[in-house]
Amino acid sequence: MIDCLFISPSGLAKTYQKLSEGVSAIEPPTWALMLAETLRFNNYSVDLVDANAEMLTDEQVNMKISELNPRIIVFVVYGQNVNAGTTSMTGAVSTANEIKRNNPDSKIIFIGSYMQALPRKCLEDEESIDIVCTNEGVKALLAILKLQEINSNNLKMVPGIVFREKEEIVFSKCPEIVQQNEMDSFLPGYAWDLLPKKEKFLDLYRSPYWHANYIENNRQPYAAIQTSLGCNFGCSFCMINTINRNDNQEVGIASDYKGMRFFSVENVIKEVKFLMKNGVRTIRFVDEMFLLHKKHFMPICEELVKLNQNDELRLWAYSRVDTVANYETLKLLRKAGFRWLALGIESGDRKVRLEVSKGKFKDVNIKEIIKMVHSADIEVMANYIFGLPGDSISSMQKTLDLSIDLNTSGWNAYTAMAIPGSKLYKDCIDNNIPLPPSYEAFSFYSYECLPTGTEKLSPRDVLLFRDNAFKIYHSNEEFQNRLKYKFGKQAVESVKKVLEIDLDRLLTQKQ
Repeated sequence: MIDCLFISPSGLAKTYQKLSEGVSAIEPPTWALMLAETLRFNNYSVDLVDANAEMLTDEQVNMKISELNPRIIVFVVYGQNVNAGTTSMTGAVSTANEIKRNNPDSKIIFIGSYMQALPRKCLEDEESIDIVCTNEGVKALLAILKLQEINSNNLKMVPGIVFREKEEIVFSKCPEIVQQNEMDSFLPGYAWDLLPKKEKFLDLYRSPYWHANYIENNRQPYAAIQTSLGCNFGCSFCMINTINRNDNQEVGIASDYKGMRFFSVENVIKEVKFLMKNGVRTIRFVDEMFLLHKKHFMPICEELVKLNQNDELRLWAYSRVDTVANYETLKLLRKAGFRWLALGIESGDRKVRLEVSKGKFKDVNIKEIIKMVHSADIEVMANYIFGLPGDSISSMQKTLDLSIDLNTSGWNAYTAMAIPGSKLYKDCIDNNIPLPPSYEAFSFYSYECLPTGTEKLSPRDVLLFRDNAFKIYHSNEEFQNRLKYKFGKQAVESVKKVLEIDLDRLLTQKQ
């Protein structure tokens, strides 16, 4: 018997459709690796099954469980997109059901953003799940494993969980997050050695095409690490801050839990050194706001410069367009190995931007910001959202026109989605606005995708516009010329192959 088996669930095919066949990224299960290392640091025996990377069936996962006989089974349900904690529930629940059919006495715990947002609903809907964690789950898992017997009386004293007591659903005492001064001690690193592989370290994982400059050979091996948790902002479309949850409300709203916690420079650099030693050069910094606090990111970058003497690192990180650093800092970032910044532009309409960010979005000159980043030899993955509150056909067109004018080497657009944990989700509940009927309907790329819509736009209008905008932008001659100049003909051919893939959409088939 081992103490804990972590499972990273599968579900790429339903989430990404044909994009899952070599196009979409496969990211290491960062949070599962961190939790596994935490338990090992506290002398518990652990293992990990990445059903996503290995493309395992439910039956194959169940066979591994029979071999390992874990005391608890923990599904860590996150992913590389903000909605992945919800969309990955399809595969996770399917596997959990199979486990319960074969091992009815097994203790199954779910951790992830969907549970953080809707713990009661999760247990009401899914009989195979015994316990859910209402925040990051670090202290909850440690407390559960300390119990001599995992029963309802003992579970009531575990912080931040919801569980069944016969026919009742019970909230335990309020959640406890890892405090700033506890970050390195409670989350000491990543259990990289538990990941599956074919021949080499991390060779089952691949970066997004654009991160690899659209060159297939640059996509693997690929890793992702955190340098901070949470965000200081409370945008209505985002659910990222549910990880900071510290209450027992039945519906968690991310904007109620704003805040950031940081890992030490030593902790971050230790991981980068380990990855580089094992041949990894393509790395994502998962933080929502890496370039927000200079006292945090500047020392990290200064240390990365020392590791990047041969300019071999290929890093990317997020920033809001109104908080991106000045030119001198951007030069430091480039020396540190940051070749891409993912900027949240969201909308080309100022009123729409201000509405969703509650006035916290500074009115900056977006064109000048992009120009400044490009002048530092850093590429931009520009992120946009169609169908935000206040959007119309004309405002979405304004966003598309702006994106074409900016002509960044990376372009990504989502439809506004009422993701569980976001304020948009709670607004839909309060105003009787239809919500997606299934987990996969929350996926931006799935067949069942159901955007929220606006007062002026139906969900179908938004989805049609987004899918058409994708083709317009990536077919644009100026965009393809930029890729050819920056990365070569192979990059353009990679984009053309993606353009050949049509996403099937239930919503847009309706007349």
